[in-house]
Amino acid sequence: MDAKFLEILVCPLCKGPLVFNKGNQELICKPDRLAYPVRDGIPMMLESEARELPPEEEVE
Repeated sequence: MDAKFLEILVCPLCKGPLVFNKGNQELICKPDRLAYPVRDGIPMMLESEARELPPEEEVE
């Protein structure tokens, strides 16, 4: 994920910053505990596409 591209992307719900998890190919919103998938290099920034992070999953 391009660092400049990541700088302009925000969570569609809270408008907060996102963290790229390279291993899972997801963009993580820490406050909302949501993970948006990145498929073929394209972030899926829809709430319906996001995965809720379980409480036991660490958010880096």
